[in-house]
Amino acid sequence: MTRKQGIFLCIAGLLLFSLLFFIIFGEHGFIDLNVFKKERDQFVQKNELLTHKNISLSIEIDRLKHDPQYIENIARQELGMVAEDELILKPQKLPQP
Repeated sequence: MTRKQGIFLCIAGLLLFSLLFFIIFGEHGFIDLNVFKKERDQFVQKNELLTHKNISLSIEIDRLKHDPQYIENIARQELGMVAEDELILKPQKLPQP
């Protein structure tokens, strides 16, 4: 091998090594790609959670609009309401001796 070929191979090797270095560590390189994939996976998971929450809220809205028994149940539990024909019994405290 001549001296020119050796220098050419050395320069080609350095260029390939630097290209590999920039592919792995450079801006928009392999490491950034992995970071972006992790962020994307987090966004997909968050999107799925929000989709499930939207579906459950949509079902609850529909029930509040069309299901009288559900409305009555919510009124009793959250607002403490009673029906017209019901009696409220309050226990009296006994006097302490």
